[in-house]
Amino acid sequence: MEHKVTLITGDGIGPEVAEAARACVEASGARIKWDVQEAGVHVFEKVGDPMPQKVIDSIRRNKVALKAPVTTPLGGGFRSVNVRLRQELDLYACIRPCKTIRGIKNAVEGVDIVIYRENTEDLYAGIEYEMGAQDTKKLIAFIKDTLGKDVRADSGISVKPISKYASERIVESAFEYAEKNSRMKVTAVTKSNIMKHTDGLFMQTAEAVAMRHPKSAYEHVLVDALCMKLVQNPLQFDVLVLPNLYGDIVSDLCAGLTGGLGISPGANIGGEYAVFEAVHGSAPDIAGKGLANPTALTLSAAMMLEHLGERSAASKLRTAVEDVIAEGRHVTGDLNPKSAAKTVEMTQAIVEAMQ
Repeated sequence: MEHKVTLITGDGIGPEVAEAARACVEASGARIKWDVQEAGVHVFEKVGDPMPQKVIDSIRRNKVALKAPVTTPLGGGFRSVNVRLRQELDLYACIRPCKTIRGIKNAVEGVDIVIYRENTEDLYAGIEYEMGAQDTKKLIAFIKDTLGKDVRADSGISVKPISKYASERIVESAFEYAEKNSRMKVTAVTKSNIMKHTDGLFMQTAEAVAMRHPKSAYEHVLVDALCMKLVQNPLQFDVLVLPNLYGDIVSDLCAGLTGGLGISPGANIGGEYAVFEAVHGSAPDIAGKGLANPTALTLSAAMMLEHLGERSAASKLRTAVEDVIAEGRHVTGDLNPKSAAKTVEMTQAIVEAMQ
């Protein structure tokens, strides 16, 4: 069966790793017809939008996309393309597996954690008030009048919405994944001892969902305690489910335990659409030098193949990536400083490992 997939080439190292992932997918035996779309800083400079409507329309048509990294300017410019995609397409579940791969020297042995991060709410909802703006002054006055709380006049303010609806569906997704994949435990993570009406709601909702899944063990851990426990003994965790901001931070922490962002795949999945992407950024400082590690986007492509029902191709691709990394001869310098392999050479090694 042929599948039509949107391929977003991104910017920085995006085009390099996108081409690498495409070559690896095609070598896996899966039949993919690519709908190639451009997005990123260079597109923003041309048309004033880093993610033109035609790109989103392509995802809506094809239902599935593989997206290379896109730069998000710090403190100015356009808002995150990733956040926009997640909100426009209601990609409510950000799924990030963090698993130790043999041959990665700075990884903690035996880690196998899957993170379910709520994608649409929390401080990423984009509800912000700029310092000194009239609306901000009104909000500060409202808070003073209704709650008796003083907010400094020179404050910027972000609003953190967490709903029962969004919390329930992400926790339900985490339990469904655990049951389908023989995972033993789901851990909900919040700061509910401080934020009782937002994180507290997430915790209460998770507890209610857990009652419907008696076959899976359940626990709740405060996010600061979780970070300590992950550093001390990450093997005690299996599936983590978290609100948006904590999920972002903890997924990077877990990536660090398993070797870094360069090998960390990810998926953003909703009821109708799915976008698969590497966790790492666009690394414009090394763009065009052949230094980019293609592992993260290639493993994201393996997740995409599983989503499309191409399980054999997904397993073949994942095994090839792991074998090439374990051998260590044809990998980029971030994986083995003694290797002089470029992006294309590591890609070719993965392709050959599938033949």
